[in-house]
Amino acid sequence: MSIYVGNLSFDAAQDDLHQVFAEYGSVKSVKLPTDRETGRVRGFAFVEMSSEAEESAAIEALDGAEWMGRTLKVNKARPRT
Repeated sequence: MSIYVGNLSFDAAQDDLHQVFAEYGSVKSVKLPTDRETGRVRGFAFVEMSSEAEESAAIEALDGAEWMGRTLKVNKARPRT
C-alpha cells in the first residue's frame, strides 16, 4: 500500500519528501508526478513505506501539517480505477 500526499508545494522535491517521511520509518519509494507539457511538479506525490504501522504513523502525524507553506493532505492511496 502507499500513501497519497496532496496539496504539495510546487517547489517540493523527491529528496525533501523522503526526508520528511523517513522520520516515521523506512521509505521504500517516493513518486512525484510531473506535468507532461511543462515538466513542473503536479502538487501531489505517492510515498511507499516498509510497513503498515510506519504508514499509519506518518499519516497521523502529517495529515493537516504545514510544510513549505502549504497544509498537507495525507491519506492512504486508493487503487487506480
